[in-house]
Amino acid sequence: MRPNHLLLPLLAIGLSSCEKKAPPVAAKPAQPIEIVTTSETRPAPVNLVDSVVRINSTLQDWSAGQPWEKEDPYTRRGLAAIVGDQKVLTTAEMVADATYLEFESPDGTRFAEAKVIAVDYEANLALLGPASEEEGKKLFLNTKPLEIAKPSTLGDTMEVLQVEDNGVALLTPGLLQSIDVTSNFLPNQSFLTYRVKASMQTAASSYSLPVLQDGKVAGVLFTYDSDDQICDVSSTDIVTRFLKEAATGSYKGFPSLGVSVAKTEDTSFREWLKIPDDKGGLYINTVRKGGAADAAGVKKGDVLLAIDGQEINRRGYYEHPNYGSLFWGHLVRGENSVGQEISLSLLRDGEPLELKATLTRDEEENRLVPNYSFGKAPNYLVKGGFVFQELSRSLLEAFGKDWTARAPLNLLDAFENPEKYEGKVDRVVFLSGAIATPATVGYERLRNLIVRRVNGKEVRDMKSLKEAFDSNTGDLHSIEFDDENFTVYLDGTVSDFVDKQLLQRGITQLSRTE
Repeated sequence: MRPNHLLLPLLAIGLSSCEKKAPPVAAKPAQPIEIVTTSETRPAPVNLVDSVVRINSTLQDWSAGQPWEKEDPYTRRGLAAIVGDQKVLTTAEMVADATYLEFESPDGTRFAEAKVIAVDYEANLALLGPASEEEGKKLFLNTKPLEIAKPSTLGDTMEVLQVEDNGVALLTPGLLQSIDVTSNFLPNQSFLTYRVKASMQTAASSYSLPVLQDGKVAGVLFTYDSDDQICDVSSTDIVTRFLKEAATGSYKGFPSLGVSVAKTEDTSFREWLKIPDDKGGLYINTVRKGGAADAAGVKKGDVLLAIDGQEINRRGYYEHPNYGSLFWGHLVRGENSVGQEISLSLLRDGEPLELKATLTRDEEENRLVPNYSFGKAPNYLVKGGFVFQELSRSLLEAFGKDWTARAPLNLLDAFENPEKYEGKVDRVVFLSGAIATPATVGYERLRNLIVRRVNGKEVRDMKSLKEAFDSNTGDLHSIEFDDENFTVYLDGTVSDFVDKQLLQRGITQLSRTE
């Protein structure tokens, strides 16, 4: 068939019901922390100014609907503590998808380009250093790193450090009101967090601030609730673990057991599981294939009673010797490192069982549906006007605040039940939309359909999808979809012509398969 020589306007496309978003998807959207001098705020010792720097970040997200291009850039500004020789502690949120990072002296007279030494998006911590040794020497001349404080206890007084635009340092005291295992940047990623009651309101904006105790770094302020006057602060325990591992030069991150669990409060449920009345326990809903629990022999339906002798109650809490009642996840992520062995006390069919598990890192790139992919461009392929993408949580969140109700059910099901695809695919590839072209006539409304095969070949990821299209020498491409169990035929000659036109009219490249 001869190509239809029509002008092909490049139409803006996107996920159905997609909302434009900025900044990046997070458990709580990043908001600058607004602080003003209150009756409690006091000038800080002059030498504290020599122990902090400002961080200026330029960030740019990839477009959800048009993955070959980026959204408009935006900036963030934060204050961070110097914690080592030319090393600065801040939040991962400050560097997520950053295109440029910069240090600035508190008085605004010296600058140096910054680089990431180590980052943990799950724990929301990052360690930065100067990109240039020469610039770093100038910026950090006469600075003094702060020591890391000892772990705090309930009722301790902590101080939030601020530096005004005129270079004056201020300290706002706060009371350590509670300690819990919570998430702050990424959903379902929970770590030991201090909740500090402090009276802070308006004036100097910052996305993160150092929190001190007795002049030493106790944590990093993540968020501030002005209504309740509550600060969420990374705990000293997690900061210490992060910095210790970052110092090795090969950051591994925090470990995972690789299970999902449910409470066992219901009496009938407990009777069915044969749990004694004097025991607590958590029901193991799923065991991630290849994870630490799976390798140890844990099975779905087991009941987790204790970790390393620490008994877990029916709601998932245990008694920490210093912090009191804490969620069980801290026993894995907060108390141990990757490669360490832990003891699991279980019930299986009512019978006690002891297993040993060697903790591993739950690498995001190994997930069928990744939760995040900061610093990495998304994979995609455009063929004849059809746009194919790999499913991720960030794409689902692009459907808006109520994405769990608004996103297509088939994509939500793949996200929530990835075990359906285990062994079959490495990534869930789907048709996200179509540009109106001569090759997609009649198919313009197709979107959000999971791809099963192309040209008779199984699609395991974006790379295999591209290979399936490239290997076809016939006149037609066949695309089989998993959800509707139907096949679409794409004219090969016309789609090749369309691809050339799209490259001339705005799409910089037709695929990314890294």
